[in-house]
Amino acid sequence: MNPEKDFAPLTPGIVRALNDKLYEKRKVAALEIEKLVREFVSQNSTAQIKHVIQILSQEFALSQHPHSRKGGLIGLAACSIALGKDSGLYLKELIEPVLTCFNDSDSRLRYYACEALYNIVKVARGSVLPLFNVLFDGLSKLAADPDPNVKSGSELLDRLLKDIVTESNKFDLVGFIPLLRERIYSNNQYARQFIISWILVLESVPDINLLDYLPEILDGLFQILGDNSKEIRKMCEVALGEFLKEIKKNPSSVKFAEMANILVIHCQASDDLIQLTAMCWMREFIQLAGRVMLPYSSGILTAVLPCLSYDDRKKSIKEAANICNQSLMKLVIPEDDENEFKQPTAAPQVETEQDKPLSKQEMASDGGLDVSNDSSFSSAGDFIQTSSTERIQVTLNLDGIVQVLDCHLHDPAIGMMTRIAVLKWLYHLYIKTPRKMFRHTDSLFPILLKTLSDESDEVILKDLEVLAEIASSPAGQTEDQGPCDGSETHPGQLELRVPPPTKTGQAGSPGTKGMECSPSTPTMNSYFYKFMINLLKRFSSERKLLEMRGAFIIRQLCLLLNAENIFHSMADILLREEDLKFASTMVHTLNTILLTSSELFQLRNQLNDLKTLESRNLFCCLYRSWCHNPVTTVSLCFLTQNYKHAYDLIQKFGDLEVTVDFLIEIDKLVQLIECPIFTYLRLQLLDVKNNPYLIKALYGLLMLLPQSSAFQLLSHRLQCVPNPELMQTADDSKTSPAAKTSAATTAIDYAELLQHFEKVQNKHLQVRHQRANRGETLDRRAIL
Repeated sequence: MNPEKDFAPLTPGIVRALNDKLYEKRKVAALEIEKLVREFVSQNSTAQIKHVIQILSQEFALSQHPHSRKGGLIGLAACSIALGKDSGLYLKELIEPVLTCFNDSDSRLRYYACEALYNIVKVARGSVLPLFNVLFDGLSKLAADPDPNVKSGSELLDRLLKDIVTESNKFDLVGFIPLLRERIYSNNQYARQFIISWILVLESVPDINLLDYLPEILDGLFQILGDNSKEIRKMCEVALGEFLKEIKKNPSSVKFAEMANILVIHCQASDDLIQLTAMCWMREFIQLAGRVMLPYSSGILTAVLPCLSYDDRKKSIKEAANICNQSLMKLVIPEDDENEFKQPTAAPQVETEQDKPLSKQEMASDGGLDVSNDSSFSSAGDFIQTSSTERIQVTLNLDGIVQVLDCHLHDPAIGMMTRIAVLKWLYHLYIKTPRKMFRHTDSLFPILLKTLSDESDEVILKDLEVLAEIASSPAGQTEDQGPCDGSETHPGQLELRVPPPTKTGQAGSPGTKGMECSPSTPTMNSYFYKFMINLLKRFSSERKLLEMRGAFIIRQLCLLLNAENIFHSMADILLREEDLKFASTMVHTLNTILLTSSELFQLRNQLNDLKTLESRNLFCCLYRSWCHNPVTTVSLCFLTQNYKHAYDLIQKFGDLEVTVDFLIEIDKLVQLIECPIFTYLRLQLLDVKNNPYLIKALYGLLMLLPQSSAFQLLSHRLQCVPNPELMQTADDSKTSPAAKTSAATTAIDYAELLQHFEKVQNKHLQVRHQRANRGETLDRRAIL
């Protein structure tokens, strides 16, 4: 500093003392400056005051000499004290040079700058608020200062500034938010702590509505929640908790839509605390905002679905995700299936008692939503209104949702509970929005069929529910299908051609009880037959699936759909099956299900008495396919009480190749005859006169069996058949039930059926011979 320079009105003594290295001398100079400025204030000499501040700022506080800068800082603080309430007129000139010193490399100088600013702010109080952003910016840097003394001084200044903001009603929140949004992404722990402390303060001030600007800082808050410091994480958790309380109290003023994607991102975080907090927020958002969240459904599902398969280590996240999933599913309503031009109006979320997250006291507070006890949603309910007449319109992004669900089903790494949830979603969408969902059916169909090979029975059950809904929904009926005889498919189903109905399957009848369309019942949608074809193809390509789960799958389908349609259509398809070995195996499986499953009780009763046209048509359809397996054909005749035809079939067995598998099947049939399912058959053995062919058929089976346990079992049973003469009574003139059944089935051409049986068995014999010849040729080649 040039000693010759004129610093008037500062005296040479004041100038020397301000430049002194000793703090005490600089303090004496500051007291002199204070007196001097007070005189100027009393004289109302504004020009002189500005001149003194300018000298202290330019020549001292911004000087290259460290001691001069220290003197300038204490001098500026003295000016502020002298100015008192008038210091607000000169705040910019007083504060700017002090803030510049915050960046000084000397820690002592930064401390003095902090001390000087504290004194300036203490005097000015609320007058500093127009300069709050620059003060906050400077303080945020000092909060991360490595020197503990500087940090301690900044904390005092910080508390003072917080007190001023808290007691003032002139805080410019709009101007502050951009700076807060920028600083909130700091990675420094102390800076983060400083930011959170300010957010907590601003949140506590009644006149400051920070909730309006939450979308600006929410992402940063979740970033801070992942800090390594437990103290900072706790502070951030508290801040987020306070925001969530405010959201619950005043949902009508919350910008849910602007924060939805932020939550979606953090619901997928690797940090457990961040993920749990974000998931809890998402849960509240869905329940409070209702259908406003629907446009973000695909993102929400992307985040939520994987969490449903978490183990007990993440139980809290899993539970929150489960509530999110269920609440979101409830938002989809039938009105979403309407034409896109008639979009449903945003409806309030209606919660059941168990889903309701808020206490009655909170819900009764001002601005709370009215929550009814109805579990359905109105398509025209009132919700968040941007003005008194404008309502938010929401659209269900079905394409995005289906894409997410499809991706999760294709992902082999997802857990069982996630797969179940995906299938529940698909089922729900087919129920609520069938018309729109059938646009996606062709793309979903392959993965739904593939899911039948899942390891979990529960997943398979849900998958079957979806497939059954697709196969039975009226929305799946194509407009150009005509009589729905299965001869045509939807334009998008060109890869599959539905074969024409069989000769026996053409006799439709109004007495079919409104059954879904099968080859002979023209009321099923176009996907039913496609489903049956593809299911059999899958069984054919995955024999293990047929062996392990085939019976389970078919039994469940019989519960979900019409059992007669299933057996009728499968029999019709198997009639055209080129792989005869598979056809035989599949017929054996279907026959076992038919004879043993409780789900098929009604169908067995229908076949047990062939009095109606429908039952006779069904018998003939099953018979033609059952011919792929001779023993199952006989069992079908036993079930339908066609004992003479059963005897005729057994007579043909002498022309067949008797293999070990063939004998095993006869053994199993004998075991079945002893089961409750054939109780009526065993009782008919008492009526020897009217059931001669039943006894002959059983003796025929006995003659086919080798000396085995099954032979002994059937032999003992036949030994119990009474002598006809001993069984004669006065009522013998009446027609027996078996005779009545025989009379009722005279409409069936049994000779034609027998010819069909011989034709099918000849095909099987030719195939076996071809295989044997191929094997012999291979053996010869091996020898050569």
